[in-house]
Amino acid sequence: MYQSLFIALGGAFGAVSRFWLSQFIYQILGRGYPWGTLTVNLIGSFSIGFLYIFFESRLQGVTELKPFLMVGFLGALTTFSTFSLDSLLLIENGFWLKAIINLVSSVLICLFAVWFGTFISRLFFN
Repeated sequence: MYQSLFIALGGAFGAVSRFWLSQFIYQILGRGYPWGTLTVNLIGSFSIGFLYIFFESRLQGVTELKPFLMVGFLGALTTFSTFSLDSLLLIENGFWLKAIINLVSSVLICLFAVWFGTFISRLFFN
């Protein structure tokens, strides 16, 4: 039960962070492409890769912090469902090229971000 509260609290912070960060990005880059969604997914992917190594190598005994950050905060911060909806709406509105770019770039860039997060974390903690 205690762990569930930490996850819920992390989720609340992650959801609010996703909203504010994506809105900030849309103010800068506009809404012609789902830049806000891509940005939070990129940050979330890097962060989960980094934290995975950090927790595995340094904080194995800290049970509340890992689910708070990795399940709660990053689970709510990253937006796979929003990414999927953005892609569908691009397709439905006839923006096939933007949809394909969004699908490919989000998957590949975020996969790279997870790898880069683990790489950077290993430099510091291994």
